[in-house]
Amino acid sequence: MNFLYRHRVAFGFLSLLLAVILTFGICFFALARTTAQTGRLTVVIDAGHGGIDGGVTGIKSGVKESDVNLSISRHLQKEFEEAGFLVVQTRPTEAGLYGAATSGFKKRDMKKRAEVIESNAPALVISIHQNSFPLSTRRGAQVFFRENGENSKTLACAIQTALNEMPECVKKSEALKGDYFMLNCNEFPAVIVECGFLTNPEDEALLVSEEYQKKLAAAIKKGALAYLSAGA
Repeated sequence: MNFLYRHRVAFGFLSLLLAVILTFGICFFALARTTAQTGRLTVVIDAGHGGIDGGVTGIKSGVKESDVNLSISRHLQKEFEEAGFLVVQTRPTEAGLYGAATSGFKKRDMKKRAEVIESNAPALVISIHQNSFPLSTRRGAQVFFRENGENSKTLACAIQTALNEMPECVKKSEALKGDYFMLNCNEFPAVIVECGFLTNPEDEALLVSEEYQKKLAAAIKKGALAYLSAGA
């Protein structure tokens, strides 16, 4: 291989690396860290509930939260995979993770999710849920982070900003501290994204729409990439 050819190859590689960074907004240091390990950053997506645990239900359609969570999680997986990430779903199907539907199933389900997260050592964890409130007027997406978890808070704020920027957003919210198992079961940057209120007719109509689910997934990924590009 002659001198000129070697330099052309090197230039081509650097050009490709620069294109990846500009396209996906991932900072050089995060990219370098990833290459040294697996070649790709890992994202764990957690579709809340599942199986006999349907979560909340839609006020008009009766749709189960668990089904909406799974659908949005699948769209989110596609978004991240297209951006070059390795994606692991804690709950890839409609089934729960508790095994037999016997006493203590919820605790077993949560433990299994924690094990999936721990075994994959992800760059970030995103748990997808839908909200509910006694007053049907309450609506909008809300992101929660772990108390005393600075990376978790930074990630939550970045995703909340992206959700607030969506044209469908009627009220801008701030990311909030949350004392939830999925935030506290590990030390990785983790957030819970409550995508909207199934107890609000307007939110529900959006959340059951595949088009809007895709928009949500794109916004969540946008926020996550902003977090990574900041050097987290």
